[in-house]
Amino acid sequence: MNLHDTIAAVSTPPGRGGIGVVRISGTDARVIAENMLLFPAARPAWRTWTAILAELLDAEGHTVDQVVATYFAAPRSYTAEDVIEISCHGSPVVLRFALERACASGARLAEPGEFTLRAYLNGRIDLPRAEAVRDLIDATTLYQARIAAQQVGGSVSLRLRPVKEQLLELIALLEAGIDFAEDDISVAPPEEILRRIDPVLAAVRALISSFAYGKLVHQGFTLAIVGRPNVGKSSLFNRLLEQDRAIVTDMPGTTRDLVSEIAVIEGIPVRFVDTAGIRAGQDIVEKLGIERSYQAMADADLTVVVVDLAAPLDAADMELIARAQQQGKSLLAGNKCDLAECAAVNSALRVSALTGEGLSELRRAIIGAIAPCGRLEQEGGFITSLRHEQLLEETRCALEQAQTATTHGIPHEMLLLDLYAALRPIDGITGATTADDILNRIFSTFCIGK
Repeated sequence: MNLHDTIAAVSTPPGRGGIGVVRISGTDARVIAENMLLFPAARPAWRTWTAILAELLDAEGHTVDQVVATYFAAPRSYTAEDVIEISCHGSPVVLRFALERACASGARLAEPGEFTLRAYLNGRIDLPRAEAVRDLIDATTLYQARIAAQQVGGSVSLRLRPVKEQLLELIALLEAGIDFAEDDISVAPPEEILRRIDPVLAAVRALISSFAYGKLVHQGFTLAIVGRPNVGKSSLFNRLLEQDRAIVTDMPGTTRDLVSEIAVIEGIPVRFVDTAGIRAGQDIVEKLGIERSYQAMADADLTVVVVDLAAPLDAADMELIARAQQQGKSLLAGNKCDLAECAAVNSALRVSALTGEGLSELRRAIIGAIAPCGRLEQEGGFITSLRHEQLLEETRCALEQAQTATTHGIPHEMLLLDLYAALRPIDGITGATTADDILNRIFSTFCIGK
């Protein structure tokens, strides 16, 4: 991949629309645009962040479409290169033709993600922001989009910056003490080293713990709804989805196979699974459905056990509740609370699939059970990437080793190995730290060579 030539691509989704955009980025962007477009003036007066009306021409000089060309001069563009965006009418034929004309005029078809790659390599964005661009495009809920947009704005980078700064300061302190001992720079005592490691380690652990919620925001989770026949599982399933997805009848055993659907609770995508009523199977088909119900419980991130408040709990209910608790996170929902003769069941959330009573409380309880920390106030400050979580785990291990090494009086030359091992994974998230970064910090901090 040549990162110094000029690239072009259609930046809007496939299909027909009112507007479609062809983006050109590179040093020859203006020349290429002039070769494929006819402007009112003989030579357009390109002004950055300014749009110009033009005509898209074919090879014979015939007008194909009337377009708007917008110029973004380097470095104040998405890629930090000269960028021109040509807004055509959103016909796939016109967009494909505009792209072919750009390539015939000297551009190259962009590789997947190459615009964002150039933005990163040119220092326009860092790695967390580049990854957040992908998450923003892939968002399926408004909450996911908002979190990704905050991360594009640098929320994760801002939270990591002081961690990296404090770690670099400690490395510079120890490097200075080792390499410039003749300048009477004292080597930090163990108490000072531990004092500096502690806040860094605490911040890293907090970021790692935030992934439990960030993973839910990014990936969602699976919820299985189980219970005996005719307790109202399918009715509750439909109520939570706000659509009639599962068949509901008064006949026991209507649901014989798993029924699943995606819905959103508090901005988090949830895959709801309605299961067959669990009882002693009447035939081979129902027995297979019940086995799949048990498997769904085992596979789900959370199980909601539904019981009938209009009837006393029996041994089958208690056995199902115990099994759900043993297999993982679970909630107990008591359906039919709208009936006058309904009973009270300890720890059961009272709901009515018929009237919708208690549904808001159930939704909140679902999120509370799957994410005990709740929605973090510093939205966007948590991490949603598994890659980031794994790298921070490496940093945590290295910092804990550095703590142990300091406590046991290990020489600073060896301690630095642990600190550099803690820095490398952070660099894998934010970008590399060079030897010059360390040296500049040493000289500026300690005034060596005065």
